[in-house]
Amino acid sequence: MAVVIAALLPVFILIVLGIVLKRSLMRLDTQWHGLEQLTYFVLFPMLLIQTLVKADLSKVPVAGVGGALLLSALAMSLLCLALRPALSRLGIDGPAFTSIFQGATRWQTFVALSIAANLFGDVGLALASVAMVAIIPLVNVFSVSVLARYASPEKQSGRAIVMTLVRNPLIWACIIGLTVNVTHLPLPRLWHEVADALGSSSLAIGLLVTGAGLHLEGLFRPSLGAAVGVAFKLLLMPALAMGLGLWFGLSGNSLAIVAICSAVPTSSSAYVLARQMGGDAPLLAQIITLQTIFAAITMPIAIGLAA
Repeated sequence: MAVVIAALLPVFILIVLGIVLKRSLMRLDTQWHGLEQLTYFVLFPMLLIQTLVKADLSKVPVAGVGGALLLSALAMSLLCLALRPALSRLGIDGPAFTSIFQGATRWQTFVALSIAANLFGDVGLALASVAMVAIIPLVNVFSVSVLARYASPEKQSGRAIVMTLVRNPLIWACIIGLTVNVTHLPLPRLWHEVADALGSSSLAIGLLVTGAGLHLEGLFRPSLGAAVGVAFKLLLMPALAMGLGLWFGLSGNSLAIVAICSAVPTSSSAYVLARQMGGDAPLLAQIITLQTIFAAITMPIAIGLAA
């Protein structure tokens, strides 16, 4: 439990620091917009590429871990879409629904990697990297499609949605990283030094941006949308993933990695995507913050049940 809390506490501190900076040193929205662009198009994609490039995928149960997480993300996505009419009747509009969707399906990659490494070393990193390949492309395709459908005031054409997906840097990052890994393409030392430097800064800046967009009053009076996003991600998603993991025959470290990856809070890059495509960014910031707080309780339970 101490390891989980140690990995989550810096995340929350960075969000709080973003709140402070937005109200003191960096008050202009243009400043934060630049950081959003930098995180979304450069820093976080570089983290994904570099982690996949370094991962040893030959020593891990790719089918079991990847399959359990892929199917759980798919099931949660379909459940959210099925509940869209009911949520609409409860006063949750299109942009708010996209934030619930992202909050329920996406995951904080860096936190998962940190916890996996702290608990299981290099094997944990390799298993978590399999999770990245399984989850990130799917949830990004779904997230972009849902944002294009429900956050835009005008219905977008199929071609417009496809082009939005094609331009998504996170999907390309997964493709590039996995291709380099599988083909064993040699990369110079200079590449690794630059990529490590850029990737290591992605989480911190992304969380600062998240904090800057946070509405503090929402923490004390969580909206219905925030409550749904927290419950779906921290309770239902781990239950689905671990159940599927058991069905795939996983146990020990492999099942624990499935629990970690499914139980972490939503990715800070989801907030950037919401800002980019017209989602309810303040609601998503509230969901991320609440998930970060409550994950300190739910994650140790999920990992304990899987171990």
